[in-house]
Amino acid sequence: MVRYGLVGTGMMGVEHIHNLAVTPGAVVTALADPVETSLSWAREALGDRAGQAKAYADSAALAASGEVDCVIVSSPNYTHRDVLEPLFDAGLPILCEKPLATTLEDARWIVERAARSPAPFWTAMEYRYMPPAAAFIEEVHGGRIGALRMLSIREHRFPFLSKVGDWNRFSVNTGGTMVEKCCHFFDLMRLIVRSEAVRVYCSGAMDVNHLDERYDGHRPDIIDNSYTTVDFANGVRAMLDLCMFAEGAENQEEITAVGDAGRLDVLIPTGSIVYAPRVGFRNPKQVEQRIVDVDATALKAGTHHGSTFYEHQRFNAAVRGAGPVEVTAHDGLMAVAIGTAAEISAREKRVVEMSELGF
Repeated sequence: MVRYGLVGTGMMGVEHIHNLAVTPGAVVTALADPVETSLSWAREALGDRAGQAKAYADSAALAASGEVDCVIVSSPNYTHRDVLEPLFDAGLPILCEKPLATTLEDARWIVERAARSPAPFWTAMEYRYMPPAAAFIEEVHGGRIGALRMLSIREHRFPFLSKVGDWNRFSVNTGGTMVEKCCHFFDLMRLIVRSEAVRVYCSGAMDVNHLDERYDGHRPDIIDNSYTTVDFANGVRAMLDLCMFAEGAENQEEITAVGDAGRLDVLIPTGSIVYAPRVGFRNPKQVEQRIVDVDATALKAGTHHGSTFYEHQRFNAAVRGAGPVEVTAHDGLMAVAIGTAAEISAREKRVVEMSELGF
């Protein structure tokens, strides 16, 4: 058995609990969250296993307890550095939710500490593990569309949900929407393109959501729609189309890759992969479509199209020394870096060179 500690037991923490319940050899033995309401959600999710999980005041007490073999960090974004420090000191394997941090300074610190740690450190990027997305990436890397030249990602979804203390309404706590929400997609870009970003242009604003909300007299400042273009060092260009007031769309995520020999699309949650080879002007199209099924147990355990379940199988293997770390602290840093560049670009209305940020 691998004994898990969980720091942060809000919505994402509860999703981790549900997925660990169906992960062979996993048991939750420790919880840490300063908010009793959140701890009650965790205990409810654990059900008859709640008695196995002791509650601790913070990550330092959890790390010193001797009750865990690894730790999942799903606390608010801005707390990650403080939460991680005692876990690194204890030499524990860590799965840290995205974004890795809300500032580049903190993200770089985490990368440095992870490099010195003897234990695995894994940045949680669930979207890599959605089965339709994973199959799509495999086909692109396998050369089905020839040499990749263009990549586009669309997420049309619901607004940000309410969180404890409303922390996600302000960019000072989240790093901004382009970091908090979109780091997933910038990570996917790097993974699919297999290169590093050199410049970023983002046009975005808060146009619809949260306009009438006030918290202690302060108005939220988080982008709710944007277009972002990213130029990569290998010449591939990528684009993200984000809208957070389009929950009526049939597919929340749509990813399209275009190469010199064809085009490939993946649609989620329908699970469709659509392949369209080049056929020449006015020749009959030869479109092929298939559905990538997702295990019903994985779908039921979370809200990320089964991806959290598959991510946990890989992380569990890494903790046991039976598999590699697939999403490193450096991967987490680079996703934050592109998101930071996009935030700067949107607010200053200019192109941002990654070299300005030290990359």
